[in-house]
Amino acid sequence: MHIYPDATAVVRALAPDEPVICNRPHAAARAARFFAEKFPGKSMYAVKANPTPELLQILWDSGITHFDVASIAEVRQVRELLPEATLCFMHPVKTKSAIAEAYHVHGVRTFSLDTHEELAKIVEATADAAGEGATDLNLLVRLRVSSEHSELSLAAKFGVDLVDAASLLQAVRQHCDALGICFHVGSQAMTPFAYVQALERVRAAIAEAAVTVDIIDVGGGFPSSYPGMEPPPLEDYFALIHRHFEALPISYSAELWAEPGRALCAEYSSMIVKVEKRRGDELYINDGAYGALFDAAHVAWRFPVRALEDDLTQGDEEFSFYGPTCDDADYMKGPFMLPADIQAGDWLEIGMLGAYGAAMKTRFNGFGTAEAVIVADEPMASLYTGERADPRQSDNVVSLR
Repeated sequence: MHIYPDATAVVRALAPDEPVICNRPHAAARAARFFAEKFPGKSMYAVKANPTPELLQILWDSGITHFDVASIAEVRQVRELLPEATLCFMHPVKTKSAIAEAYHVHGVRTFSLDTHEELAKIVEATADAAGEGATDLNLLVRLRVSSEHSELSLAAKFGVDLVDAASLLQAVRQHCDALGICFHVGSQAMTPFAYVQALERVRAAIAEAAVTVDIIDVGGGFPSSYPGMEPPPLEDYFALIHRHFEALPISYSAELWAEPGRALCAEYSSMIVKVEKRRGDELYINDGAYGALFDAAHVAWRFPVRALEDDLTQGDEEFSFYGPTCDDADYMKGPFMLPADIQAGDWLEIGMLGAYGAAMKTRFNGFGTAEAVIVADEPMASLYTGERADPRQSDNVVSLR
């Protein structure tokens, strides 16, 4: 495949009327190596963040060997593409047929759960033809924790409450080879303290249950960089997680796991869109709420943007976007900062769309087609190049050390 220097080169070569996805394999590979080498445990990619086969192969080639799959469709896809990968079925509510197929056909041995009912389902679905229970299961109890330090909450839908965790942990211990506890602090955790709080809740659950725990899975939530959301260095997250993991009352050989999604794929993709109309500070573009910009519309996510024209001379001002469909909900408030003289016929690049952008695209109203190309430049923001300033540091603060 031809590799373009950057998005501007794509526009000059193609003058596209449809959106174009710009993929950066080098950025995804760099993020994968960072987690594989620096996270003090096992990193498994959360496939839901971006399931495109090309990305999965890049992550595998760069050291990610474990994959968090949330459906039987994801199990089938990853197993077909990466037959040697380790798959972990981490959705806490699964059909019995999905569990059985994952275990008996695809070799999945790790499952999460948050109720006694799900435990019974797993035990039954993984039994052999004679009805004998499986003896090689890794079962992880999902604990409900706070999402207060994250941009998107994941605290409402899944997770056993701390007051009910002991009895479930004790029951699960009877049916597994390795017992684990997992949690999710929410998407885009803006401080490492989110994991400290969650691990303290894990400590309380273990003490109450008085069971031997073999796996601690801190889930996802590892952030990327967006306008108005500049997280601390990921090394700070890793260091605090490791310190508090080491202090837990767990098996001497216990493993530490994580499930990064956004942090591994956000920098992988950007998108070129065309301005079809301008109405004041509103730009009508050819992708939107039912395409790769789902998050920009539905959770008011602010993505970095830049104009791809060389004849714009005015300073930046705030714009909002309308997508291409006939639906009023196809609206992205922003604000998105672009030159004040931008107009219909101009092209924009919207960055950091590797996480969830590709996964959320639909064909509603007949839109949604997008060509994919490879570009060689750096993403609009990165946590992995070593060039980003530490947002905790200030020129106005004098260190006493």
